[in-house]
Amino acid sequence: MSWLKDVIGTEKPIIAMCHLLPLPGDPHFDKEKGMEHVVEMARKDLHALQAGGVDAVMFSNEFSLPYLTDVKTETVASMARVIGELKTEISIPFGVNVLWDAKKSLDLAVATGAKFVREIFTGVYASDFGIWNTNVGETIRHQHRIGAQDVKLLFNIVPEAARYLADRDIESIAKSTVFNNRPDALCVSGLTAGAETDSQLLKRVKETVPNTVIFANTGVKLSNLEEQLSIADGAITATTFKYDGVFENHVDVNRVKEFMDKVKQIRFQTVG
Repeated sequence: MSWLKDVIGTEKPIIAMCHLLPLPGDPHFDKEKGMEHVVEMARKDLHALQAGGVDAVMFSNEFSLPYLTDVKTETVASMARVIGELKTEISIPFGVNVLWDAKKSLDLAVATGAKFVREIFTGVYASDFGIWNTNVGETIRHQHRIGAQDVKLLFNIVPEAARYLADRDIESIAKSTVFNNRPDALCVSGLTAGAETDSQLLKRVKETVPNTVIFANTGVKLSNLEEQLSIADGAITATTFKYDGVFENHVDVNRVKEFMDKVKQIRFQTVG
């Protein structure tokens, strides 16, 4: 048994993303509708996800495109406002993801009481955002300085829209990441949000570090759910929950319910 049962309440959990609309400072922020609209749309999606039966939710500034690796203060402040206004309505464990800034994700987690964060903590990448560097030693020390030592760290080791600069296979990355950093979980992704995670890649990572929690991080849907959960310890899911399975749309509670009904069947067969 892993930490998942204690923190999220079940093994094989489904963490649903609550994607926030563009925020102040983002190129596509709707200045006329303002932050009130961002809060209301997040509320709508949160309630649909919870009514559909997901196990946990993770708030992210998904529509802060194009992303920064040194996120501005106004973004974190805006995310804190959204979560603060919704806090009394959140009935399941939640996490945060400030794309793509590990320290600020931890700052937001401490401010809001989030149980976990997902980030790019390690590696150097050639990405759509330029050369993408990290400093995991400083990030983990920051975690302890601000009192976030109990926040679970989900390490994304296959970042979206990026590739390791060094020629390293996924087994080497997984093994050294676990040895050097003791992550609470590793996340394995497809190329972009909604892109299916390669099941063979997922299997190679799980076989390399069998005692580490592994999440299928993108593209899990009804058609591949059983296969993905037969390998991974859980899934982080967003696009498939949206109307017509389209990334830009809002959450469709009926799609969530159908997905979670199948998850429960799989859990009954594998977890008991």
